Amino acid sequence: MNKETSIKLFESEQIRSLWNDDEEKWYFSIVDIIAILTDQLNYQGARNYWKVLKSRLLKEGNETVTNCNRLKMLAADGKMRMTDVADTKQLFRLIQSIPSKKAEPFKQWLAKVGSERIDEIEDPELGFDRLMETYLKKGYSKEWINQRLKSIEIRKELTDEWELRGMKKGLEYAILTDEITKAWSGFTTKQYKSLKDLKKENLRDNMSNLELVLNMLAEASTTEISKDKEPKGFKENKDVAKKGGKVAKAARVQLEKTTGKKVVTKLNAKSINTDNKELEE
Repeated sequence: MNKETSIKLFESEQIRSLWNDDEEKWYFSIVDIIAILTDQLNYQGARNYWKVLKSRLLKEGNETVTNCNRLKMLAADGKMRMTDVADTKQLFRLIQSIPSKKAEPFKQWLAKVGSERIDEIEDPELGFDRLMETYLKKGYSKEWINQRLKSIEIRKELTDEWELRGMKKGLEYAILTDEITKAWSGFTTKQYKSLKDLKKENLRDNMSNLELVLNMLAEASTTEISKDKEPKGFKENKDVAKKGGKVAKAARVQLEKTTGKKVVTKLNAKSINTDNKELEE
């Protein structure tokens, strides 16, 4: 498991964390979180609190505790010791079980997100409106946002087609996406994210307009080829994914030959949005 060590800050306090490159997940020390939320004076107090909380949650049949991992983290004595850790989803569930003023903002935010999600299920258009607002707040241009929203629509058509062909969500979708990405860009999804210095961030959210357009062409082409060929089984769908990606590759190669510029770059959202602000000024 390839991990990158990092320290996260929570109200100026340090929380030990590890990045799992394979799973693309952060893992956080549960004891460190509890120490901050419950104002424990020392590490032992936080450990005791977690011991009692864990016992109660286990009795309640809480799967969060059952599924918690243990990873080696740097302890106060300078040694690497096994520590109970939680990913983001597990962490939010644990926070809900901790009576604390510091935890209350998280609980209110989770309730708000849950309410909004129910609203979006009843009226999907609300989801697009909120997404537009979120991207604007992050500094994206309206032109880029329109491309991004269109890419979501095209992606949905592709996954609907995969579902129709019997492909399984999760690993099979990820492998097929990887084939498309590699075919048109020359990079696997993981390599592409590494080029742009990304970890948990969404790759498409860090593409330029041109990258988005070519990615859309690759996915739309895959959908159309799939409808025409009606592939059966994972292998045939994988071949179709490669063919769809190659359609966009041809366009990329021709464009790069004409302009003398690379389409796939290390630029990410931060650098792209900085350029947009400079242009506006």
